[in-house]
Amino acid sequence: MKTGLVIEGGGVRGIYAAGVLDQLMEMGLAFDGVIGVSAGAIHGCSYLSEQKGRSIRYYKKYCADPRFMGFHSWLKTGDIVGADFCYHELPDKLDVYDHAAFLRNPTPFYVVCSNVDTGEAEYIRLTDMQSQIDYLRASASLPYFSRLVEIDGKKYLDGGATDSLPVDAFMNMGYERNVVILTQHAGYRKSAEMGILPGLVYRKYPAFAKALKKLHIRYNQTLDHIRQLEKEQKIFVIRPHAPLDIGRMEKDPARVEQAYLMGVEDTVSQKEALIHWFSAGK
Repeated sequence: MKTGLVIEGGGVRGIYAAGVLDQLMEMGLAFDGVIGVSAGAIHGCSYLSEQKGRSIRYYKKYCADPRFMGFHSWLKTGDIVGADFCYHELPDKLDVYDHAAFLRNPTPFYVVCSNVDTGEAEYIRLTDMQSQIDYLRASASLPYFSRLVEIDGKKYLDGGATDSLPVDAFMNMGYERNVVILTQHAGYRKSAEMGILPGLVYRKYPAFAKALKKLHIRYNQTLDHIRQLEKEQKIFVIRPHAPLDIGRMEKDPARVEQAYLMGVEDTVSQKEALIHWFSAGK
C-alpha cells in the first residue's frame, strides 16, 4: 500500500508542521506522496527539497518584516502575504530554495487550491517549483485578504477554503495509509464563517461563497473521520499536544520558534510508535 503525508496549513501556525517535517527528515522515512494545504504546502516544498531548518530560519528572520506578511503588505499590494517578496525575492535571493534537489526527489508533491468559480478544491501536482510557483501562492492566498490568483484562465484562492484536511482526497488518489500533520490540538472545533461576509465579498463567485459558509461543517466532519481512521490505524496523526500560543499572522520570532519546537517535541515523543506504524504498512 502507498503511504502518503498530509500537511495542514493555518498561517504562521503552520510552522508547527515545519518542526514535524524536520524531524521526519531526521528519521529518514520515505513517503510515496506528499500533499499540503496553504502553509502546509509552503513547508512541504522545503521538505521535498530536503532543506532541514529552512522554514524556521526564514520565518524567524522575516516574520516581522512588513514585506513578508501583514496589513502593510495588504494595503500596499492587496495581498496580506507579500507575493513578490515571499515567492520570488526570498526563495531566489535571501534564503535560496534548492530547485535541483526538488527535481531530483521522485516523491509526487500535490498542493490544494480552491477554484473560486466552481467552489471546489483542485489537487495539483507540482513538478517544477519555478514555473509552477503561482500554484503554491494560490494555495496560501487567504480569502478576504488576498487577490485572486489567475492561472491558465482559472481563478484560485487558499486551498483551506474548500479542503483544509485532504485525507479523503489523498486516499482516493491511491494513498491508502497516511501520516497526517494537524496544526490544531485535539478537541479543536472550527467555528462558522462571519455571517453574510462570504456572500458580500464573493458575490461574483456564489459557489465559493457557499463553500466558505460551509467550511466549518466540512472541517469538523473531517476531524471526526480522522479520529475514526486513527482508531483503525489507517492513519497516524501528529498534532499539537496543547493549543498553540501563536496567531495566524504572528510577528514575534520567539513565539514562532516555540510553535516550531512543539512540532519537534511532539514528533520525537511519538518516534517509536510512528516507526512501528510505518513499518507495519510495508
